Parts: sequence; structure tokens; C-alpha cells
Amino acid sequence: MEKNTLLAVVLSVIVITVGFMIQNRFFAPEPPAVPSREEVRTSEPAAGPITQTAPMQAVVPQAVTGMVVPVQDEGAEARNVALENDVFAAVFSTRGAVLRSLKLKEHRDRDGLVDMVKTASSDDGAFTLAFGGPDAKPVDAVFRVRERDRHSLEFYRDFEIAGYPDSAFRLSKIFTMKPGEYMIQVDIVLENSQNQYLPLNFNSIAYTLGYGPQIGPDFTKLDGRYDYRKFFAYIDGKRKDMGVSAGKEKELDKKAGWIGIGGKYFAVLAAPVFSDYQALFSSRPVDGLTQSSMIFISKPVIKSSKNTDSYRFFAGPKVPKILARYNDKEKNAFGAANMHFDGVVDSNIFLGWLEAILKALLRLFYGVIPNWGVAIILVTIVVKIVTFPLTQKSYQSTGKMQTLAPKLEELKKKYKDNPAKMNQEMAAMYKQEGINPMGGCLPMLLQIPIFFAMYGLFSNHFDLRGAVFLPPWITDLSAPESIWNFAPVKLPILGWSDLRLLPILFVATQLISGKFMQTPGAGTNAQMKMMTYGIPVIFFFVLYDVPSGLLVYWIVMNILTIFQQAYIAKVKRARG
Repeated sequence: MEKNTLLAVVLSVIVITVGFMIQNRFFAPEPPAVPSREEVRTSEPAAGPITQTAPMQAVVPQAVTGMVVPVQDEGAEARNVALENDVFAAVFSTRGAVLRSLKLKEHRDRDGLVDMVKTASSDDGAFTLAFGGPDAKPVDAVFRVRERDRHSLEFYRDFEIAGYPDSAFRLSKIFTMKPGEYMIQVDIVLENSQNQYLPLNFNSIAYTLGYGPQIGPDFTKLDGRYDYRKFFAYIDGKRKDMGVSAGKEKELDKKAGWIGIGGKYFAVLAAPVFSDYQALFSSRPVDGLTQSSMIFISKPVIKSSKNTDSYRFFAGPKVPKILARYNDKEKNAFGAANMHFDGVVDSNIFLGWLEAILKALLRLFYGVIPNWGVAIILVTIVVKIVTFPLTQKSYQSTGKMQTLAPKLEELKKKYKDNPAKMNQEMAAMYKQEGINPMGGCLPMLLQIPIFFAMYGLFSNHFDLRGAVFLPPWITDLSAPESIWNFAPVKLPILGWSDLRLLPILFVATQLISGKFMQTPGAGTNAQMKMMTYGIPVIFFFVLYDVPSGLLVYWIVMNILTIFQQAYIAKVKRARG
């Protein structure tokens, strides 16, 4: 039995370690002062008409990247402009008509709010527009701006083909944010005053709209455990991981309902209202950023004198209830339907049903006692009660096997030269005593799915992000806790720069539980020593950086197991 038990525990360590590796691999500056809305309304001059003195060609000529230049406009002023709703606080710049900052009012990030635009310099921004493909230089001309209504801003500027003064056209970028919505509608309007095709043909591409260079929240590393950045596309009713490595790029090879950048808890998803587009996912290096994450949407040649393209961008938390609103036009102010943004939410392919049950229990207990740490403890108690018959059988079987250990050793010595006879005699002894030699191992293995479901829950359940249990110690149940940070110093090989208390408590409770499993004289057995002391130490290193909520669960489970084992021992002594 000791070999079987040891094998089960070793397999558990291997399965959990490999599980973490798979999880991590696959699942794995402040803006300047902003003018008020009233300043925008009162300072903006009226938009003038576009004038053109000569007709353009009836076909779209092939142009050269870089030939489009802004028409002289002395009244355009470089400044920042604010636009807000209930959930967004956005800052736009008239230079390039880009989004400099998009802060989520209801979600914090360290010392501030989560910003869905992570920039490397004051020149960066989202919603860049380049005439040509993704490699073309984004427009950095200064736009005029006017407030269309309290929920919408329009940036506009006239451009022309260099050397062709009669080729003027107007570019307008209209940004709309409606109350309570984590969605921004971006309308790109291109207008030629003459009834001629717009002069935009750069290798069969008119323009490219880009989002980047990175999304928030802030991070120090993207290892899949604390956070990650991945590119996704919704294709044929399923989310597809585009598999773009750091520093690489990849083109979209199929039509998608939406494309986007996903992190552990937040995402930016882009859904062009039109279907004829090309997309590129890019993680090419950007100075000042550890890693970039950019998406580019290219519009083919426009064969009309006026064209409006609408894009809907979701930028916010990966909360199913919020994302699902955009599947029903009656539930969102944009009238969007069948967007399937909720497809970006991470799910456990094999244990999603178990994770959903545990999540429901967590929310139930949180509704009674509004502390997620307490809710975890109560869920642990429920799990212990449900698995009690299984673990009780396991401990009883282990106790019987330990009682038989001396007799088994005698059989091994007696039939050491006849393994077949030894196995036959051992089987007869098990049958006589009514013992299943695997009875102590199988229940341990059956609890592994619960562990992985808990790990997935504590790693990805949005409600646990930033959930405080015992301040100032456990301030985020979705992340490891720390009682002492000694960065920038790192322990050799391990790379640790934090001293964590929960892994130590885990080892302590595991050792105490292991001692209860021993019978007098068993402590000298090498296998039992390995189980009692070696396995907890191995788990200490494996679980050192897991979410603190998972360790709270396991420590409480160990404590409950200690009481259960103490009860079994008391009953056993009473029976003599």
C-alpha cells in the first residue's frame, strides 16, 4: 500500500505541475490637462466646406505611401479633449485624432484606474489611422474637433495628394460613447466634394485603423500566471487563439466576427460593421514597452466619393454578464446584436461544469457574508462534507494497510524468491482482512479534478481580482500574497523576490496531516518519510506563486483533514 500511496501522490505532483505548465502556456505617463466639454463646445470654429476646382479621374489611381499630406490649416490646435460616460474616462488628442487614455471608472489598477490604452510615450495612442497598410506611417496631423452631442466627438481634417492640389478630401473620425456601455463606436468618414472616387489606393488598401500599442492593466511580466496578452478572433462560432509570439506578426486568414487583444481579466475587441476587411495581429517591438499588442484593420480600395465605415470596440472587463449584453439589441444602447463578445472569456474545457458549480457556491456565500476569503472557507467546508465519505474510506483503508504492514513484510521476506507466490499470499491476506489495496490511493486521485477546478476559478474568476481577505496581508485572492518584498534582489535559480506566508502555512498543515497518517514504527520507513516530509516540500515550490485563494482553500482543507484524522484516531483507540 505504501508504494501505491506514494505512487498516487507522486502522480498528483506530476499532474499538477504539468497542469500549471499547460495553463500558463495556453490559458496561459499621465495625460496633460484636459479641457472641459464646455471649452470644446465654445472654442471650436465652424467646419468649412471642401473646395475642389478640377475633376478627378473616374478610376482609383495607384498611389504611393506617404503621398497624402494635410491641407494647410492654421486654426488647428494640438490639445487633449475629454469624453466620458458612466464607465469610461477617455482622453483624445487632436494630433492624429487618437485615443491617449481610456480609464475604467469601476476598476482599479495598483494606485489608479485600469487604463485600456497602455502607451510608451506621449506620442502613442489607439485608433491610429494610416493611409495604406499596417506598415504605413499613421497620420499625425493636427485635427479640428467639435462636439456632435454630449456622447460624441468628431475630429476632422482636409488632406490632398502631394503635388495635386485639386485632389483634396476630408477625413473625419467620430467617436461615440453611450451611457453605461463598455463600447466605443468609431466612424471613419472619407469625403470627396467632387463626384469622383477617393484618391486612396495603396497596393489595393485605402487606409488602416490600428489599436495599440498595448492594453492595460499595467504589468511587470506576462507569464500567464499573473496576466497575459493574447490575440483572438471569433471564427465560425468559436474563439481562436491566433498564436502570435512576442515580436511576431500574423495576418487573419479567415473572416471573423470580431478580433481582439485579451488579457487575464480585460480585453479590447474590434468588430467592423462591414465584412470586407483585412486584419493583422502584431507584437512587433515598441520602444519603451516590454511587449506590444496591436491589431490593425485595413480597408480595401473605396470606389465612391464618400464612404463611412463603422467599427464597434469593446474595451472592458471579461465579465460574461457584461459581454453578453451585446448579443441582444434590447440590452445595449448601441443596438448591437449577436456580437458574441462573451466568447473571449476563458473556460476550462474539461472541468468547466465543476468550476461553474464552485463559482455559484462562492457567489452564494459571498451574498451572505460579503468577503470572498470567508466565501472560499465556506466552499471548502462544503467540498469537505461532500467528499467526506470518500476520504473517510481512504483514511480507514490506509490505517488497515499500516496495521498489516508487519505481516506484509514477513511475506516479502518469506517469498522473496517467488514473486508469484508472494502476490498470491498478499491477495489472500487482503481478501481475508476485507481490504482494497488501492482504497487509499483512488480517492486521492479523484480529488485532483477539484483542485484544478479551484485553480481555474481562483485564476480567472473576475470577482476575485483585487478581492481583499485579510488586509494588509492578503489583499488580492487572485494573486500571490507577500509579507516581505525584497526586490530588486532575487533568490538564485528560483527568481523569488517575495517572502510568502501562505506556502509556509500550507507545508506546516500538510506535515501535521501526514503525521496523523503514520502508525507507531512507520516513521522509520523510507517511503513514509518521503510522503510525510518530501511531498509537502515539493508542493511548497510548485505552489509558491499560485493565487492566494487557492492556498487558502488548501490550508483550510488540511485543517479540516487534521480534525477528521484526529477523530478517526480517537475512535480507533476507543475500540482498542
